[in-house]
Amino acid sequence: MLVPAGRHRDWIFSTRAGHLHLLLSSQFTRLILVGPELSAPSPRVVSCIARPEPDPAHARLLPLLLALCPRAAFRDNAIPDVPLLSFQEDLIGLAPVRVVAGPVVGEMVIEDVAVDCAPGPAELRRRLRFRRMPCLVQTQVRLSWQSPAIAASSSLLQTLEEGSGGLLQPEVGGLLVQPYLQATVASLAVVAPSIEERIQSGVRPRCLCAGVGGGSLPMSIRVGLQFNVLGIEADGVVLDVARNHFGLVEDEFLRVHVGDAIQMIQDFACQQEPDMKFSAILVDLDSSDAMCGVSAPPPEMTRGSVLLAAHTILHHHGVLILNVIPPPADGSFYKELIDGLRLVFSELYEIDVGNGENFVLIATVSPVETTITDNSGHFLTELRKLAGDFLKHIRKI
Repeated sequence: MLVPAGRHRDWIFSTRAGHLHLLLSSQFTRLILVGPELSAPSPRVVSCIARPEPDPAHARLLPLLLALCPRAAFRDNAIPDVPLLSFQEDLIGLAPVRVVAGPVVGEMVIEDVAVDCAPGPAELRRRLRFRRMPCLVQTQVRLSWQSPAIAASSSLLQTLEEGSGGLLQPEVGGLLVQPYLQATVASLAVVAPSIEERIQSGVRPRCLCAGVGGGSLPMSIRVGLQFNVLGIEADGVVLDVARNHFGLVEDEFLRVHVGDAIQMIQDFACQQEPDMKFSAILVDLDSSDAMCGVSAPPPEMTRGSVLLAAHTILHHHGVLILNVIPPPADGSFYKELIDGLRLVFSELYEIDVGNGENFVLIATVSPVETTITDNSGHFLTELRKLAGDFLKHIRKI
């Protein structure tokens, strides 16, 4: 695989965790990265241009690649076919904004990117990635100009070259950018009648977000759906990044705390306080073991005692929603998680996000009494503005 021009110092191509993810994604047993030395300078703004097909570099590199092949590849005097892979992303340009380090997640990078959204227009976005899992975008939000006049006079790459200078601001409360977050929010449709009933009675539904990241999910639920949101994030530096770079704003209806979200769920269950009941628990936690590949949720979340604690702090018509990325090396993880949920919860639903990676599992405390496709109610109307078309993809399992 050729390292994209200017990306040789990107954690995807320069760290063990990034190399492992590339290897697992390639379906090969041996992967060779070809690029400049890490000491070579990289541009402040990387223009992400697709390489030509067929790539002329293949012929130039073939003798070197053949020399690196194992002897078994030349059995019976055959010349092995060495494919040249390319790294596929939807980026037009990328500009690092800041690198910081937290006590729990380690180093993280905030980046402004220009994204190819064909057939629609390209967009400017800001994203957050962790060094320990560089191929996983933790948070991504749209950026908008404070002045439409400036937006009309600047190209996307020119904007990245010049830097935002405080003129770009993150958009919050609208349609979520990341498909798995759209599917996560869409999952609330399963218990829409009970949420609608609470709203009509003047009571804000309460939601616990286990994992905050850049804050786009709790902000959208707070602003777009008028929930009372409690967010739990393990690393205080991540929360500082969310406040300073991704538009997270705390108020009386959105509070965030630093702590272990799984432990806090168990602590709430032990307290047995009626006022601590939630309409929904949204779990967006990934495994901290990057050497097992990208996976979510962490194994601790799948324990029966933790699932029972989550059930305890939910309302009678509450719902547990989990973002799931099955580990590449463990084909039984997803089935075992479903089996564990069945032992504790009444009904299970699923959304296949369609990216070959994420699934959203939905577990209800009580049987669902009405159809999910019911169009009535203000809540479902607002939910569709955040969730795109994912309400149509909810299926009972």
